[in-house]
Amino acid sequence: MRTPFIKIVFLFFIPVIFFGFTGPNKQDRSTPPNIILIIVDDLGYSDLASYGNTNIHTPNIDALGNEGTRFTQAYVTSPVCSPSRMGIMTGRYQNRFGSEFMPYDKFDPAFLKNMRKNYLPFANKNESLRSLHPSLALNRKKYQTGLSLQEITLAELLKKNGYATGLVGKWNLGDEEGDHPYERGFDYSYYFSGALSRYVDAPVDNDRYIDQHLPWAFSELPAWTARAGSSAIREGKNVVVDTSYLTFSFAKKGIEFIEKNKAHPFFLTLSFNAPHDPFQVPKEYFDRVQNVDDSVKRVYYGMIEALDDAVGQVKEKLRSAGIENNTVIFFISDNGGATYTKATGNAPLRGGKCTHFEGGLLVPFFINDPESKNGNLVHDQPVSSLDIFSTIASITKTVLPPDREYDGVDLLGYLTDKKKAPHEILYWRNGYSKAIRKGNWKLYINEKSKSKYLFNLATDREELHDLLSSEPAITAQLMKELNNWEKTQTINPAWPSMADLLIDVRGKKYFFPG
Repeated sequence: MRTPFIKIVFLFFIPVIFFGFTGPNKQDRSTPPNIILIIVDDLGYSDLASYGNTNIHTPNIDALGNEGTRFTQAYVTSPVCSPSRMGIMTGRYQNRFGSEFMPYDKFDPAFLKNMRKNYLPFANKNESLRSLHPSLALNRKKYQTGLSLQEITLAELLKKNGYATGLVGKWNLGDEEGDHPYERGFDYSYYFSGALSRYVDAPVDNDRYIDQHLPWAFSELPAWTARAGSSAIREGKNVVVDTSYLTFSFAKKGIEFIEKNKAHPFFLTLSFNAPHDPFQVPKEYFDRVQNVDDSVKRVYYGMIEALDDAVGQVKEKLRSAGIENNTVIFFISDNGGATYTKATGNAPLRGGKCTHFEGGLLVPFFINDPESKNGNLVHDQPVSSLDIFSTIASITKTVLPPDREYDGVDLLGYLTDKKKAPHEILYWRNGYSKAIRKGNWKLYINEKSKSKYLFNLATDREELHDLLSSEPAITAQLMKELNNWEKTQTINPAWPSMADLLIDVRGKKYFFPG
């Protein structure tokens, strides 16, 4: 249960000049910059042309790096959507406030009845699903499963600094009273609150769209239910009917927000649900992908190319509005690609979404800042999605609240220094699955699957060679560091996991708490 909301009044939420960095990235902006934070859903490390995918064309997204900075070792704080997004929105490890697991989605009662009736027969048809034990009888009314009301979102922070704030897209930070974006600092919101929603609600025009079902995926049943509850589309407090392809609807609503607020500073979180399942794509985008025979991958790549066009529409709006040069764009995926869909593999990385291997944690990440004057940079040092919060605070000259510890750093001073590492250590924990990276060493522990591995990422980013037995001193040091960090995360998980997900990684199955 969350503790009651404590309203915190900050007397010093006023613009200040930051002197935290020097060198070529130091900027003297004449006007406060606009900020656009683009968060995409389950986009894998190798799912963009700029990250090595030769089967796909993503010129608009790739241009963010060509004109700015592309990061090759960008980590999120969780390999599943909601905990990762909570870290991004607060700049703090979500373990600090008990958000290690996915919140409970609100489904239509008829769907839950159907789920209880059909899940086990559905699971028994596929070997990879038989060991799943979703907590269908879990008393969801017992828990408040949204972002802690004591946490301060990036929108709340920037709103106090005079920014207009908007949230368009997937929310996934809770659906209880006090959880909604219009209650967490966003002046405008067009969104769905849960983990997923259909791109085209039923009935589907099969002359215009292609549906690709994934009967082997544990998300198959909820993915295709009609929009209702936490998958319904809302504008502010009101449920609305959206008849367009959702990726383009979100781009359109983001563009409308930009047009309305172009005369003064704004912060737009544009949170696309692409390319998360359900796999639905306009036929014209399916037809674009000519060099892929696998229909699952072809639909998936088509969804990503549609996402790229949506990003291009937003960028064109910035140009036509004359504010392109005063708008900083951040682009990141909330976790690694979902290998259980069989659409992506995160090559050359091991594993994917729901695992603490590199494929679940390393994601595409760009910062496009026209004021930096340093385009086409590649940053190879490990960074964290937590850094987005602190970097935006620095760019907007916003004071961070002094009553709490922030876990990210301002990246601006690191962008042109290829030897300077923003973080010495990074940590991860989702219940019994956890990991730590210190320098080039990474320790992975899965207590339920009784697995423990040590990797040297400098020579083995694919995580092929376990060095646990040959490096006992390093293993002991990392274990101690991880245990010490866990002691600083003073709040236990605020709600239990809904299921133990069984994820196949290179022929071996690992449990992960959902």
